[in-house]
Amino acid sequence: MRALLIPLALAGFCQAARAGEISSAYTDLDSKKDCVTYAQAAEGDGDWADLVCSGYRGYPVLIGYDDARESVYYGFPSDDMTAVWESFTAFNGSGPKVEWRIETNGDVAIPFAAIHRRSVSNPEDDKKSTDVLVVAKVAQPEEHQGCTVGLVLATGNPQANDQARKLADEKAKTFVCGKDKREVIGDVPPFGRVDN
Repeated sequence: MRALLIPLALAGFCQAARAGEISSAYTDLDSKKDCVTYAQAAEGDGDWADLVCSGYRGYPVLIGYDDARESVYYGFPSDDMTAVWESFTAFNGSGPKVEWRIETNGDVAIPFAAIHRRSVSNPEDDKKSTDVLVVAKVAQPEEHQGCTVGLVLATGNPQANDQARKLADEKAKTFVCGKDKREVIGDVPPFGRVDN
């Protein structure tokens, strides 16, 4: 009897080890091809626009553009489509790929974090820019809580991708937007949040 129980226990352990596996998936983000503008400035009313873009398996990406700066929100916003403004102080733009960190339990795969490269201009030298990986919590359909969890300096940092994934995996699921403090790795340009 004991000989029968050991293989069953090992099989159960292997099943448990597979539950909650974390992996990455990548999606393209081209604002001209993958996005629809749902609000924008009228003529003479400044330079701003709000776009909704395709993301990972129905999870949208929202881009708020204002005066050559972008605030990017991953997942489901509130019913009125408003998202908190989070961006770098300097001019900046989003990279063409989004890495989604996904937790899989059985047949259910849920993206809980997004890692997205941003290029931030240098106010003192417009020929130089700094790349930063923004790590964000993905807003779920029932919660609408998405925000920046951390910032990782990518320029000159060969460990940036690994650091961003570690930060996403350890912090994003439990991060409380508007309360918990973002983690910053490296000397990144100034970044702020404006609540609506």
